Amino acid sequence: MGNTLLTNARIVLDDAVIHGTLHLQDGRITDITDGATTVAGAEDCAGDLLIPGLIELHTDNLERHMQPRPKVDWPHMAAILAHDGELASTGITTVFDAMRVGSVVSASRTRYGKYARSLAGELLEARRAGMLRISHFLHLRAEICSETLLEELEEFGAADRVGILSLMDHTPGQRQFRDISKFKDYVCGKHGLSDAEFAEHVANLTGLRDSLGARHEAGAVQAARRLGAVLASHDDTTADHVTTSAGHGVRLAEFPTTVEAAEACHAAQIAVMMGAPNLIRGGSHSGNVAAEDLAKLNLLDILSSDYVPSSLLLAAFRLADLWEDLPRGIATVTRAPAEAAGLQDRGRLAPGLLGDVVRVAHIEGQPVIRGVWSHGRRVA
Repeated sequence: MGNTLLTNARIVLDDAVIHGTLHLQDGRITDITDGATTVAGAEDCAGDLLIPGLIELHTDNLERHMQPRPKVDWPHMAAILAHDGELASTGITTVFDAMRVGSVVSASRTRYGKYARSLAGELLEARRAGMLRISHFLHLRAEICSETLLEELEEFGAADRVGILSLMDHTPGQRQFRDISKFKDYVCGKHGLSDAEFAEHVANLTGLRDSLGARHEAGAVQAARRLGAVLASHDDTTADHVTTSAGHGVRLAEFPTTVEAAEACHAAQIAVMMGAPNLIRGGSHSGNVAAEDLAKLNLLDILSSDYVPSSLLLAAFRLADLWEDLPRGIATVTRAPAEAAGLQDRGRLAPGLLGDVVRVAHIEGQPVIRGVWSHGRRVA
């Protein structure tokens, strides 16, 4: 891991930015001092920013590498390594890789099969073999509206590093897809369904939710406790949704779809996470509440890159400009996600914490990454 001195840098701390030097040794931050150093071998950061390594709690990016084109399956290990390298290049040093559990195997055109257990095994093997640049944990996306959720959850145990389990309910007509026309655009665009086939698909999913939903939801909550995972909700829309989430012990709300739900989350002390692409694009692609609107109401705590890894850093700087507070903006992708996930050894620049650091130049309003260190080792 070696010894690294980063000097002549603007170092972003919890509530201030100082001009100084940061010392990394044996994978940890050992010292932060004001002022530049003349020690031989120190890397001159030329006034660039040093921020903590970014922490990503929910990303579909690994799945994108597994299926780079519709009906094209890429070798999993190659996909894992490409995903790992891409995240490192965007400043992400800790990721919770989102994997769906719960499949629909009886449908013909719209079936989706099991994959999480085998993929998780390959990911953990890559970690054991020292093939990965950054820290990886599992995020199990428990699909309530499915046929096989409980059986798939039983295949995971304490050794699997499951950090987050989220309750996903994509039943048409509520939550993310309360606007059924948005759901139709998504499904028909993906599978090429006719109107009659779409109606049959909606009826099948609604039937699954009616017959298995309550048992699946209770089983997923129990699985999170068994695995020691943080429980997250997904697409809460109403205050009643949030009341249910709080009753389950949810600590993290992924992408609430309304101001009402975000306000209820804060009242229940549930952290609100929104998508960085939503913020960059100026709104939700599903027609739900805009991340910027929640930020202006002080209802946004955490950002997730979701489906665009490079959006995470860019969105943090957008929030910093919006709030006129750089440490606060950076905290939405560092300290706040670390706290929500129960990680006490990262997310801040402080002596004793992991040497996860990103050097960022700010050029014409654009954050440009100059270097990334994970556990004190330069990875990008």
